[in-house]
Amino acid sequence: MDSDSKNIPWNEIIKKDAVGINHEDFGKIQEVGSVSILTKKGFLNTEFFDIPKDLVASYDGDKVYFKINEEEARNFSKRNSSLMTEKEEKEEDSSINQSKITAEDENNNLSTDYTSIDNKNNDIVIPLMSEELVITKKEVTDEVIITKKPVTETKTEQVQLMHEEIRIERRPASNSKDSPDTSTTKEDIPPIESKTEIKIPLKREEVKVTKKPYVKEEIIVKRHPVTEIRKISEEIITEQIVEPGNV
Repeated sequence: MDSDSKNIPWNEIIKKDAVGINHEDFGKIQEVGSVSILTKKGFLNTEFFDIPKDLVASYDGDKVYFKINEEEARNFSKRNSSLMTEKEEKEEDSSINQSKITAEDENNNLSTDYTSIDNKNNDIVIPLMSEELVITKKEVTDEVIITKKPVTETKTEQVQLMHEEIRIERRPASNSKDSPDTSTTKEDIPPIESKTEIKIPLKREEVKVTKKPYVKEEIIVKRHPVTEIRKISEEIITEQIVEPGNV
């Protein structure tokens, strides 16, 4: 139970039961003001109590306990009612004096409310405001990506290659007298006694392949403006007059 009125959660006590020092029923709390608390008791014979906040004794979460009895609560309510009557009378007098302001003051007051006075016809002019769409354009940059990729293909070419071959011919031995070299004759070379290899060089051509890049074709990328129509939708606010009685 909270026994300190300064620590009472005032926002939570609305609709809670109000109880006096002798467990008198003050009804349920209706409003919590800056200085007082308004309670309502009964349904048919309704009674209101306007009790100062500093007379709250405690709050246990379900009920609010006051430090006065029912009779004292009525007295506080009557006194507050008298004060309210005096306040209303002062406000009424102030209202009468306020109604005596000059036409110039009325014009100034109307101007603060976005209204004006037509001095020629003495009409009140109330402008109706509306919003309009203001569309502007700004330039942004997008990107289009063009990709080159390698494609492998097989290409066939015909190439002529030359190579040497041997052809063996037989003929009679030439006369030694016809030989220009007289120091050694064929009769002087003895026949071989084992297998002997004689190496004769033969020439041939081989294919050597190299690849050289070249420009096969060119791709031209041209940019040109294209105009399109795009619909822009946006909510706008427009003021309208609601005549009295049609609210």
